[in-house]
Amino acid sequence: MNDPALFEQALEGGQEDIAVAAETFKLLGDPTRLKILLACLSEPVAVGDIARKVEASPSLVSHHLRLLRGARLVRRTRKARQMYYEAADHHIEHIVADMIVHAGEHDAMDDADP
Repeated sequence: MNDPALFEQALEGGQEDIAVAAETFKLLGDPTRLKILLACLSEPVAVGDIARKVEASPSLVSHHLRLLRGARLVRRTRKARQMYYEAADHHIEHIVADMIVHAGEHDAMDDADP
């Protein structure tokens, strides 16, 4: 999956892409926001259900969802009078899943250093 040409292109001329990626990581640096995104990965979820899963108020969840939508990390769909949120695409799922796996590997990596 490592594409050196893509990385070189981003370093040379993709300053806007780098800025967007940095802002995305900054946005996901908030634990509540990250939990909200995790709650939206497997299926569309209503705000009230997200709030219960992440143990936050519906108004706080709605605020974070607005930010996540603005960053194109989640999308919403309306069913009757209810709004449902889900990950915007498979890239978001991969980013979050890979970071969670990476976070769980820290002990093994510490032991590998001589």
